[in-house]
Amino acid sequence: MSSTPSTSALDPEERRAIVEAVRDFTEARIAPNAVAWDQAHHFPIDVLAEAGGLGLGAIYAKEDVGGSGLGRSEAVLIFEELSRGDVAVAAYISIHNMAVWMIDTFGTDEQRSRWVPHLAGMENLASYCLTEPDAGSDAGNLRTTARREGDEWVLSGTKQFISGAGASSVYVVMARTGGPGPKGISAFIVPAESDGLSFGAEEQKMGWHAQPTRQVVMDGVRVPAENLLGEEGQGFSIAMRGLNGGRLNIAACSLGGAQWAVDRAAEHLRTRQAFGGPLTDQQGLVFALADAHIELQAARTMLHDAAARLDAGDPDAAVVVAGAKRFVTDAGWKAANTALQLHGGYGYLAEYGVEKVVRDLRVHQILEGTNEIMRVIVGRALTQGTA
Repeated sequence: MSSTPSTSALDPEERRAIVEAVRDFTEARIAPNAVAWDQAHHFPIDVLAEAGGLGLGAIYAKEDVGGSGLGRSEAVLIFEELSRGDVAVAAYISIHNMAVWMIDTFGTDEQRSRWVPHLAGMENLASYCLTEPDAGSDAGNLRTTARREGDEWVLSGTKQFISGAGASSVYVVMARTGGPGPKGISAFIVPAESDGLSFGAEEQKMGWHAQPTRQVVMDGVRVPAENLLGEEGQGFSIAMRGLNGGRLNIAACSLGGAQWAVDRAAEHLRTRQAFGGPLTDQQGLVFALADAHIELQAARTMLHDAAARLDAGDPDAAVVVAGAKRFVTDAGWKAANTALQLHGGYGYLAEYGVEKVVRDLRVHQILEGTNEIMRVIVGRALTQGTA
């Protein structure tokens, strides 16, 4: 079992080539379909498989099981590009990668070789199952249970707000195997075909229409003992370490989506005529555009610093990541909302795509740990002198 973080030592040209390949794929296969997928609530499984063929299904998993072996610094560049095409699709790819990384990092050699290769190619999809109806931000008090019966674990409970539920082949589930609190939680690999596994109705959401969100219900689901991921009682730690990368990725998705919207707003100001000239003659509008751009530049710098620290194994990385997640997702939604305002009434029309980005980005301030919890993490580190 390995717990060493995946890192890479790519030179600038290699990174640029990766970004350009992802950009080409996004422009060809994702961006042209984003509005239609949103309106139809369509989950583009076929396009996800194509993304897997490019190595995007296991970005920072190790190469011996089909991963791309990249670092978090490359991942944030990738997710920024993907989200310029469709925030919801990019965010699902992030969640899939988080689950794959957990199996690759904490799994046995047998688990890694069995599960990761098919997930890496995204012919099989993965979901991350931590949140519960009564345990959202307070994940350490989750109620899903797993009890040992001979050579099996028996899982019972309900997970809430699970991206990909019903479409995924693998569910990484956190369940209670011991006493109360985080130390009583373990992680399990649960195949979709398991008896007793079912799903709630698809949630009707404000955004993220291009990926399904449903409850995952376990009623006496039996999995082999070897499906325990990591050590018994290690599940909460595994989940939190997975979230470090997830928070970076979701911040990158906010950044990419917002940058796309701001770029569209700049084009609108250049081409829209009003009051006898282009809107660029209206200084107040130009100032609003400039402020949005500056905020995103600051967010990008903060995000890249946090990714580099996580790659380097910095002991303060979790706190830095939490701060970056809070700042970048707040800045991204604010910038996208500004872009909508700068479009005037056109920004409210679905065909322009900006209102979709605003809707999609709003949830990034909630998931992977609410931004209030990010403040708790940073504030606690400051008051305890550990930041």
